[in-house]
Amino acid sequence: MSSRLDSRFTELKQANRAALVTYICAGDPGYDASLSLLKQLPAAGADIIELGMPFSDPMADGPTIQAAALRALNAGQTQLKTLQMVRDFRAQDSVTPLVLMGYYNPIHRYGAKGFMRDASEAGVDGLLIVDLPAEHDSELGPLAREYGLDMIRMATPTTDATRLPVVLERASGFLYYVSLNGVTGVGQADNAVVARALGRIREHSDLPICVGFGVRTPAQAAAFASAADGVIVGSALVDCIGRADSAKQGVADVLTLVSELAEAIRSAR
Repeated sequence: MSSRLDSRFTELKQANRAALVTYICAGDPGYDASLSLLKQLPAAGADIIELGMPFSDPMADGPTIQAAALRALNAGQTQLKTLQMVRDFRAQDSVTPLVLMGYYNPIHRYGAKGFMRDASEAGVDGLLIVDLPAEHDSELGPLAREYGLDMIRMATPTTDATRLPVVLERASGFLYYVSLNGVTGVGQADNAVVARALGRIREHSDLPICVGFGVRTPAQAAAFASAADGVIVGSALVDCIGRADSAKQGVADVLTLVSELAEAIRSAR
């Protein structure tokens, strides 16, 4: 049986366009506003959703997403509430792929087996655990495969020819290519350099490749969309919430930017 991610990338390949992958942090700035935003993302143009699991020490993330995680935690967001948010989303949307992104500690505290079971039952399609490299697949990989969840791996500009096969070996869903060294939301990658890197990876894998880190504007998204299978935008969206005078305005600003990004990606090829 084809997964939601497989089906979505097949559809997009037939349409000859890249996916818009949108990241928001669950519970930012509060449960109700976050759920409202989550439910509206597909209609605004999101093809795949990454839902962040807030954690107190998100070391791979820049100031923007760090602040989002703290807003969510201060508003009372928990792993249980994040899974409930997925259930609430699935009550109206059974098609859009949804990936949980975050860190291993909250999953470990929840209990790995119980979390994987509950995530699968809630309607999660995959996991991207930033601080759990491919070399530690045994921590969650077997459970993910048992419960039908994709384990999405990350490759970076420093992933050399020796390590790349290890990253790809048990990867599924898609490969997250980090376009530049550093944390999320800081800096801008060179499009030509990224395109060459994607070409090298495709010599070893047919897995769709989505590019993230440092993508903030429709023009940047369109540039990456010409070579990548998907473009991931997170900090620029989360910024809209952080800058807004109200939760309602923040949601509206995110949806406006998502629509602009989607239009740019759809016209990139």
